[in-house]
Amino acid sequence: MVWSTAEMPDQSGRTALVTGASGGIGLETARALADRGARVVLACRDMERGLAAAARIGGRTEVVRVDLASLDSVRDAALEVRRRIDRLDLLVNNAGVMFPAYRRTEDGFEPHFGVNHLGHFALTGLLLGLMRDVPGSRVVTVASLAHRVAVAGPVPADVRTAGGYRSVAAYGRSKLANLMFARELQCRLADAGAETVSVAAHPGLSATGLWHDEAPAWLRPVSSAALRWLGQPAAGAALPTLRAATDPLVQGGAYLGPGGMSECHGGAVPARSSWASRDVIAQIRLWELSQELTGVRYARDAARRADRQPVVEAVR
Repeated sequence: MVWSTAEMPDQSGRTALVTGASGGIGLETARALADRGARVVLACRDMERGLAAAARIGGRTEVVRVDLASLDSVRDAALEVRRRIDRLDLLVNNAGVMFPAYRRTEDGFEPHFGVNHLGHFALTGLLLGLMRDVPGSRVVTVASLAHRVAVAGPVPADVRTAGGYRSVAAYGRSKLANLMFARELQCRLADAGAETVSVAAHPGLSATGLWHDEAPAWLRPVSSAALRWLGQPAAGAALPTLRAATDPLVQGGAYLGPGGMSECHGGAVPARSSWASRDVIAQIRLWELSQELTGVRYARDAARRADRQPVVEAVR
């Protein structure tokens, strides 16, 4: 049986936060969770778009502003969330940029790495205290097929690269960082005995707002053809995220994606990942680098052994 939103358990009594929920896959993720009864916080950079999305979704939805390109904004958003709620069942790290027009974040980071990875690393660390002791709580981080473009995880030399960088490679490294972060987080949560698990997903190909005019000129005809023949609507692309977020059979450390041709479309199933994403030493180094750059250290962070076996990629 192909997994669909019809398989989603009732979400009544659960509180979820979804970044980038004003449009595309984030909006569809938030809509499905709200339709199942969850209280959903839409974490959006543009408050006007966020409020419009909340009005369309209905149910128990609310909006908090967060600009993942600014660590100050991330800290302010985390404070606001903690002011409003005392527990969080689900955090969906969905927002991202692809080929942005600006060349550095507010804090001086390369934008793909700064927004897609560091912003979510900081937000997760600042909110994890609301989740650690909540049975069934999950952190879902949205990666991408593009993680396979990167042959190694981000290193300090990549952090503030500005003019002249190759945006496709930079995007791929940031999505590899997302997947490495999700796996390292799972290991640390398990070592600490936390109730929370960490899961990753990727949407395949979908014609969302990330594919805009800032894409390199050589890539536009290629991406247009790929989206036309292999892509799927945002509602379909959200299925791996939704299964990762709600399926009780999904274990910590799982990675889900579409089951169709080349994992570009189709139902949500266990996905393949690159060798680089399973490099334990690189995961630890990325974690330490991320702590240094964001100033966010995770409370009750268990010591991590470099000889530990990689987490399991499976749905039982």
